[in-house]
Amino acid sequence: MKITDVRVRLVAKDELKLRAVASITIDECFVVHDIKVIEGKDGLFISMPSRKTPDGEFKDIVHPINTETREMIKSAVLEAYEKAKVEAE
Repeated sequence: MKITDVRVRLVAKDELKLRAVASITIDECFVVHDIKVIEGKDGLFISMPSRKTPDGEFKDIVHPINTETREMIKSAVLEAYEKAKVEAE
């Protein structure tokens, strides 16, 4: 699997921790939208697309099934986020 494109939309800073929303293209044929870049107490992390269930919980709609793939996605998204942040300044 290869991430062939990453697009990042920066979010205006406010009291929420959401910093950006990203989309990734995998192997030039599959797109995942709404990956969130969130600022936590230990730094930036990503949150995969999710939806709210009737009982109020959030469940991922799509997610990697192993650590290696999650790290690949995280690295690509956070790298694109940092680049977009620099370009916006």
